[in-house]
Parts: sequence; structure tokens; C-alpha cells
Amino acid sequence: MLFDWLHFAIVLFLVGGVLFAVGPLLLAVLLAPQARGGDIGMPYECGMVPYGSSWSRWGVSYYVYALIFLAFDVDVLYLFPVSTAYADAEGWVPFVKVFIFLFFLILSVIYFWAKGVFTWPRRIQ
Repeated sequence: MLFDWLHFAIVLFLVGGVLFAVGPLLLAVLLAPQARGGDIGMPYECGMVPYGSSWSRWGVSYYVYALIFLAFDVDVLYLFPVSTAYADAEGWVPFVKVFIFLFFLILSVIYFWAKGVFTWPRRIQ
């Protein structure tokens, strides 16, 4: 197999991409100030002194909200390419397909609401 300009360009871009990704990391290791102790070892460096353990437990409601948000976010993001693809389509069939999708999306929101998923439980102390 011959090594032509296309192969050279591919190898050059591969090396450039690796340098682009690894270069700042190596520069940060070599040039960044090396400080030890003090507030560097604290779990949160936001200006406030942390209290309690950093291994706190989260309620399951937080994760349920996160999963529902992720599912609906992906569903809504699906509508953008579908709407651009159906812009050139003729007839009512694409329009009906999109509204069937939206109907099931709204139906799932109603189902979750009826199940009480959107109510944040209050902690009894």
C-alpha cells in the first residue's frame, strides 16, 4: 500500500488532535503552581467551610426527577430534527405522526402526575 498525501493528512490530523487534547493537560501539570495542604484538600472549594460528611445520601426522588428530565429532554430534542425533515414532506401524514408522538409524550406526563412522581416528599424529622 502506498503512503500518499491523504494518509499523511490523516496521520497529521490524528497527531494534532492528540496534542490538542493532551497538550493543555501536560502544560497544566508542568506549569501550574504546586500547593499542598490548607484549603486545597477540602471537598468543596467554593468559599464556604464545609460541615458534615461529603458522603451524604440523596433521596430517591432526586434521581427519579433526573431520569424523568433526561427522558423528556431527549424526547423534546427528537422533535427538532423531525420538524426539519417533515418541513419538505407533503400531506397530513407527517403532521399526524408528530402529533401522535406528542400525544404519547403528554400521556406519559399525565400518568406520572397521577402516580405522584412530581410531588417532592417532605422529610419527617
